[in-house]
Amino acid sequence: MQPAMAPVHVLVFPWPMQGHINSMLHLTAGLLGAGLHITFLHTDHNLRRVDRANAATSPRLRLMSVPDGLPDDHPRSVYDIKDLGRSLRTTGSVAYRALLASLLVDDAAGFPKLSCVVADGLLTFATDIAEALGVPALPFRTESACSLLAYLSVPRLVELGEVPIPVGAELDDAPVHGVPGMEGFLRRRDLPSSCRRHAETHDVDPMLQVFVSHTAHSFGARALILNTAASLERSALAHIAPHMRDVFAIGPLHAISAAAMALPRTSLWREDDGCMTWLDGHADRSVVYVSLGSLTVISLEQFTELLSGLVGAGYAFLWALRPDMVGASPKEAVEAAGNGGKARIVDWAPQRDVLRHPAVGCFLTHAGWNSTLEGVVEGVPLVCWPFFMDQQINSRFVGTVWGNGLDMKDVCERAVVERMVREAMESGELRTSAQALAQQVRRDVAEGGSSTTEFHRLVSFIKQLSCS
Repeated sequence: MQPAMAPVHVLVFPWPMQGHINSMLHLTAGLLGAGLHITFLHTDHNLRRVDRANAATSPRLRLMSVPDGLPDDHPRSVYDIKDLGRSLRTTGSVAYRALLASLLVDDAAGFPKLSCVVADGLLTFATDIAEALGVPALPFRTESACSLLAYLSVPRLVELGEVPIPVGAELDDAPVHGVPGMEGFLRRRDLPSSCRRHAETHDVDPMLQVFVSHTAHSFGARALILNTAASLERSALAHIAPHMRDVFAIGPLHAISAAAMALPRTSLWREDDGCMTWLDGHADRSVVYVSLGSLTVISLEQFTELLSGLVGAGYAFLWALRPDMVGASPKEAVEAAGNGGKARIVDWAPQRDVLRHPAVGCFLTHAGWNSTLEGVVEGVPLVCWPFFMDQQINSRFVGTVWGNGLDMKDVCERAVVERMVREAMESGELRTSAQALAQQVRRDVAEGGSSTTEFHRLVSFIKQLSCS
């Protein structure tokens, strides 16, 4: 008779911004559902922001933190990503190493010694330190496979002269030939924003090399975890796989984890549940939901154009409008615009609940990967207005490859917003495509589907690492 397998303890360490935290929380819920113990590692700053009373949904889950190295009053905005990365690599990494060392023995709280680390692919030091201490580590890239493939292809794009992209709108529609499998539809404007030269200085974006090096760092990892489904990104996954030792395509994780375990609630923003009651008062498919994510920052002019287009479209709309997204007073501007009382503004919304509400007819989104996947699963047509990073290529896939929405990138004019919102709300063809895509992805996450099968394989892989 074989002895029982020792309990498995995984430390999950996300990049400390909301979208990355969300993806890795869904992974955490799935691993908890598989019986594993999880230490979810926040930064000190973020752990102070979450509702800890509602965060621990299992006795096998605990939250811990390390300093990010920045002062408490530091804004930690989208413009501070380089500062955050630098301070995490220095101050944060020292505390992280000490924490890992302390977890290598069973503790008094009943947690077994640490078996494995799953770290955000942007936190390359986290996997390096874990492996140096003898703890197996796996990187998890939270963006789409298509954007990861674009970063992987940058050396070839540079060789072809397609990157960095010069300043000049006349070049934006030039076809891109250096990303395998996308030669027929990808344009320069669809590449990640870091591929563009700075509009004023014409300098190369320093973040481009950062993302390229982080992608190359995954080549030597034991395996790479991606929050995607084979049916969505089969071609990109096929081109990524030869560069990696193993790849687990286990998404959309929010759809898998929903059946596995109650999701820990550690949102950095307080969700306004009152908007659900407001939605209850509207007819099916009569409301436009608007959210540009947790990082997007827009000018007052852009806000005015978006608002005017929404009002002009004539539909009721629910807008998740963070207080730090626009420099002026956006709520007052919405109220002044009127719209016959058909607008509801909240700081932050329970997005997955909103998208599955029958009143929602379309989703005006920044095309962040989490939001894109959540819209896909619910079969809601998307209008994509990407802000930066992988969002440009995601929006191209929505508009051209999957056909479940419209790509509005590089344009912020009220007439265009009005036209595209109306089309997304009224087009039977778009809705049919969106719902067909949803059915396809739901099959992926059902028992026996490709993503669920891959998730079970990941759990077995982690257990085998723990034994070895």
